[in-house]
Amino acid sequence: MRELVRTNDAVLISAIEALLKAARIGHVVVDQNMSVLEGSIGIFPRRILVDADQAAAARRLLAEAGYGHELRPDRG
Repeated sequence: MRELVRTNDAVLISAIEALLKAARIGHVVVDQNMSVLEGSIGIFPRRILVDADQAAAARRLLAEAGYGHELRPDRG
């Protein structure tokens, strides 16, 4: 799995999830349940992960949609 985005912005996560779903790129949002530990104040960012074989397509999709500045560095 490769990390695409790390953010506290729930709206941004929803928008990116919609793009990935429409493009049929499998993804998972992790660390969503950390809010239980933090008291729902949003200090722990959520991460959007994709399979390594779909990372390039996902990065290209987000860049074309104007979310390139949100992408984490590609470490793969």
